[in-house]
Amino acid sequence: MAIIELGDSIPSLTPHAVSMSLPTWADNVGYEEGDKRVMDKLPNGYPRFLIHSIIAGFANDIIAKHGTPDQSAMLFPSHKAAHRCRNFMQATAEPGCAGDVKIIDLFLDKRKEVSTVVARLSPSVSAVIFRKDLFPIAKQYWQHSGDGISSRYAEFCHALFLDGKLADSTSLQPTMNQKRGPRRYQTVSRYPTSETENKAASEERVESAQFLEERFGRNLDVSLVDNAKVALRRRIAGSLVGEVDLSVQQSPNMTSDSRGVTGLSDDDVYLYPCGMNAIFNTHRMLLESRGQLKSISFGFPYIDTLKVLQKFGPGCLFYGNGSSEDLDDLEARLKAGERYLALFCEFPGNPMLKCPDLQRIKKLADTYDFGVVVDETIANSINVHVLPYADMVVSSLTKIFSGDCNVMGGSAILNPQGRYYEQLKNAFVSDYEDNYWAEDVMFMERNSRDFATRIKKINDNAETICSLLQAHPLVKDVYYPKYSPTKKFYDECRTPTGGYGGLLSFTFHKKAQAVAFFDRIETAKGPSLGTNFTLTSPYVLLAHYCELDWAAGFGVPADLLRISVGVEDAEDLKSRFAIALKAAEAAGSGLEL
Repeated sequence: MAIIELGDSIPSLTPHAVSMSLPTWADNVGYEEGDKRVMDKLPNGYPRFLIHSIIAGFANDIIAKHGTPDQSAMLFPSHKAAHRCRNFMQATAEPGCAGDVKIIDLFLDKRKEVSTVVARLSPSVSAVIFRKDLFPIAKQYWQHSGDGISSRYAEFCHALFLDGKLADSTSLQPTMNQKRGPRRYQTVSRYPTSETENKAASEERVESAQFLEERFGRNLDVSLVDNAKVALRRRIAGSLVGEVDLSVQQSPNMTSDSRGVTGLSDDDVYLYPCGMNAIFNTHRMLLESRGQLKSISFGFPYIDTLKVLQKFGPGCLFYGNGSSEDLDDLEARLKAGERYLALFCEFPGNPMLKCPDLQRIKKLADTYDFGVVVDETIANSINVHVLPYADMVVSSLTKIFSGDCNVMGGSAILNPQGRYYEQLKNAFVSDYEDNYWAEDVMFMERNSRDFATRIKKINDNAETICSLLQAHPLVKDVYYPKYSPTKKFYDECRTPTGGYGGLLSFTFHKKAQAVAFFDRIETAKGPSLGTNFTLTSPYVLLAHYCELDWAAGFGVPADLLRISVGVEDAEDLKSRFAIALKAAEAAGSGLEL
């Protein structure tokens, strides 16, 4: 395959892609260091880390109309989410430095003529407006919480805004000389940016809005969105495998035992705009239902999960190794009277693919009264059943559940047999907001129809690549659940037909070998995982560039390469990896290929 050019979307020509191409080691370093050569090539990227140009353009237009040149805006799908952002900014900024952080709520002007699609969706956007120097703090909230609007959501609402159909309450009265934003497609590539020019003609705004509504109508029958959500929840719960006719009225709430617990209902599954938002809200619901207690982060974590536990609420106890010795220490603390909200862990962890001892964790939780939240994104529910050991299971649907790398989504599952089920259920009933944008829902439902059938191929391909790497003398270590010292804990949760997943990591003996391999491998190369195509990343470099020594302290090597294996032909994959290994051999001997 041809290498995707620096900055191009992954997949190519996908306006709402979840990843972007960083095809060389130097490109990844340049991205982390903000190198102009790299950054100028990146109009978009992973959605919580690099705010999409469509969202940035919409935010700039809101500032042009409702703000001042020294201000920026962050966009959210609800007032509640915007309010949480404002609270975080005011609490995080230096005392007296937050200034006047305000919220503008934009909603559909029902006096205007709109299509049936728009009327039924009745979209709204809440903008948090603040001084530009506070952008880094606002960006922290955007990244950690996952509360921000999606690019599809922004695209649709931007057109309505430019056409005067999305307005705040003060704008419902006729006013003179209102500022106009840029043309629909003149969105900016960086955020925050200079103010947009007031060039858009009325005809172009109307054409843009009509285009979006017509395209949206072709892609989406709004009457099917609710059925699509039901299908997603049932697919996640395990009561639905494969396709379903969305035009047929869905039967009442179903229960399933397929995740290892009895009585799991699709009403116990909650959908979110992205996986991080599922984790953020799970933590929030636990705090609401159980009180202000510290949490436990167990195992080397996905970085934003740790940040949520540290920054929102009373903090957390961090066990970065996730070892039996860590559990010994936790047990000693518990016996001494310390109490905690919940233990958060991944199964398996990223990028070392080690698994926590869920059986022992559950025993401790039952004895000492704390919740257990397991992130199953990497293993996925086809391969393992972790719900019997957890009060809640969270997942990033963006990854293998979707596979196509073109839509975000997340889920949280309540264990109906869990000790906190009633408390948590009440918290969700009173405070859950469905902010999952309709078009994203439809893409996710379509993408996930063959979820179960893709997994076996990916499991098999990953084992094939592991075997190839393990046999090579330049490869120092291969990290994969099947070969991990924690394999026992994985197998305790493995389903009868389950494999070991599609994610693996490995290291070479020398950094130069890792660089040569990465630069030569003919796969997509960028952030994210769980794609239907193989995706290679110098993960630690990207996730922990400013804290490499900290990561190394938990046994996570800076030069590690992470491979998310796809559904390609196994022999083709082996050939690509063999060529890249030859490049590593040449680097090790001082030769060039």
